[in-house]
Amino acid sequence: MSYDCIIIGSGTSGGVLAYYLTKAGAKCLLLEAGKAFEAKTFPQNEMDYSAQMFWNGGLEFNTDVTLAFLRGKCLGGGSVVNQCLLDRFDDIAWDDWRSVSNIDFFTSAQMAPHYDEIESKLSIQEIPERHFNRNAQLMREGFEKLGYRWKPLRRGQTDCKLDEGNDCIACLGGCHRDSKQSTLVTFIRWARDAGLEIWPEFHVAQIKTTPQGVTVVGTQGEQTRREVSAPKVILAGGALGTTALLLRSGFKAKLPALGKGFFCHPQWMVFALFDEPVDAHKGAFQAIKSDDPRFRAQGFKLENVFAPPIGVAMLLPGFGKSHHELMKKYRFMGCIEVSVRDTSPGELRLDRSGRLLVHKKLSAEEQQRRQAGLAVIEEIFRAVGARQIIVPSLGLGLHLMGGCAIGADPKSSVINERFQLHGFPNIFVADSSIFPAAPGINPALTIMALSHRASQAILGA
Repeated sequence: MSYDCIIIGSGTSGGVLAYYLTKAGAKCLLLEAGKAFEAKTFPQNEMDYSAQMFWNGGLEFNTDVTLAFLRGKCLGGGSVVNQCLLDRFDDIAWDDWRSVSNIDFFTSAQMAPHYDEIESKLSIQEIPERHFNRNAQLMREGFEKLGYRWKPLRRGQTDCKLDEGNDCIACLGGCHRDSKQSTLVTFIRWARDAGLEIWPEFHVAQIKTTPQGVTVVGTQGEQTRREVSAPKVILAGGALGTTALLLRSGFKAKLPALGKGFFCHPQWMVFALFDEPVDAHKGAFQAIKSDDPRFRAQGFKLENVFAPPIGVAMLLPGFGKSHHELMKKYRFMGCIEVSVRDTSPGELRLDRSGRLLVHKKLSAEEQQRRQAGLAVIEEIFRAVGARQIIVPSLGLGLHLMGGCAIGADPKSSVINERFQLHGFPNIFVADSSIFPAAPGINPALTIMALSHRASQAILGA
């Protein structure tokens, strides 16, 4: 079988690219390292889905173990296990990107048609107030008492059956109702109907350029070695996956910026104990976010959030009896997270064995932003009657970005304005690895919009 394009990775970028390229008539092969689950086969509990649907059993860490990273490993990638929160970037983010990269199309106006196209394909809803659980109601009450601005979260979903008692926290292991608008049930499904071929459980070891295009080398299933080639290859493994593959394939020698400029949105979940049950895990466990320009200017945002029992147990302090006593109060916990807009870039490197290392430390400015957000959360919880506030020490590095920054200068970037590797016109990237800076806004919708724009560049190349 011959292919026009091979796409490596099936998440927020890869699924979108697969659809638009296949729809345009390209013969595409989609490679995914994880298993191909569907609604009726998703693991049924937190332990099983953490082990089966995430890289390295659920968590990866930076080198000093202060941030934990989560990466989806299944058909549909991170879009299957995240919350599908969809926001457009504001002018602050685009102006920053344009300044750093010297890419002219990084403006709200020029990206608007790509946002419009993606939004036209998905069911996107604001969480209505009737679906606010007690945790969201407490956060809203605190915001309004203190004069802070908030707004409902905007989520890709159809009908979550919340009025019938469904709990969306189960979606962290895949949506059993096919309501969440992951690429698995949207773009990949549509692309497959149009002729897309998919190889799940295919681990790519390296890519090699040839006079005819690009060859992908990897193993499938029980370590069966396979090679497959195409005139064009698109990398869509995310910041860690795409960068690691290029490093292992030897591109660092010609692309000095490869691996540099790694960002994330460091987040800390802050718990508060109340006298009455909060049941933060019930219904729509995320519903509102801060919408206060003062917070944006200070480099942080807030959202109500929660986690299943294993996740909460990992974050709470203490051991033995004291920890057990805290976990017994699971139903009485409220939770708000602070997410920091990252400003200090880290670097992705390989050790001698080829294992990816994430060198990322929080700068003094990021620590200051964290403290400012924590202070507001404490103020909110105190205003609504919390009797104890718990701030875990471990942060979560979500929204992994960079490592293959887009830019006009090959010395300081990896990808050009047509989404090609500098000097390698047959290799394309449009996932979060190309981000030149952290936006401070959920990146999912923008990854999809950039992937739509990239599909036009790939078809025209």
